[in-house]
Amino acid sequence: MSAREEVLERIRSALQVPGTHHPRTDGPPRTPGLPVPTDPDAVLDLFVERVADYRSVVERARPGQEAAAVAAALSGHGIRRVVVPRGLPDDWVEAIAGAGITVTHEHDVTEHALLEDVDAVVTEATVGIATTGTIVLDHSAGQGARRLTLVPDAHLLVVRADQVVADVPEAVARLREAVLAGRPLTWISGPSATSDIELDRVEGVHGPRTLHVVLVDPPGAG
Repeated sequence: MSAREEVLERIRSALQVPGTHHPRTDGPPRTPGLPVPTDPDAVLDLFVERVADYRSVVERARPGQEAAAVAAALSGHGIRRVVVPRGLPDDWVEAIAGAGITVTHEHDVTEHALLEDVDAVVTEATVGIATTGTIVLDHSAGQGARRLTLVPDAHLLVVRADQVVADVPEAVARLREAVLAGRPLTWISGPSATSDIELDRVEGVHGPRTLHVVLVDPPGAG
């Protein structure tokens, strides 16, 4: 097979329907990666540590306290106007409004409002990855359209303990259903940040400059 034919064959393979590909066996050998914890408590602790490493705000909440934690976090950041996606729990929305914060629902928000009149967005998540501190959204119920999570200046994310996995391969396995359904995926590792030509860090250029993560501990956690 010529180099041209090999390239075209790889392109044809990549364009197949997800889930129909044959596993590649000619890739480079795997190299040792980050140590992967196996104890559930260690996985959650590592997730919190790695999320904080990205200059995100991260806190833990007990099951059943999500609504109060969300409202308190928004108030703590001085948020006055927030957009919420379809499918976000009603008691969260009620707690936000009860804190004196103006709530706009996803189906009512305009592009202009996202840019000018909304301070933050509140969403749930699909997967959290401990070794990288990454959170993935598949934009199903409770997570909103991608524009909702990329335009507002602050993003408050709620992640359940049972959504946190140890490493990227485990996360990819959990995302299989979303990929087969054709849903977009957004991978979030801390607030939006880049560096200018002088290597000075600039936040908020490509997305929210503030990321606040509420990790809901498993039932019975101390």
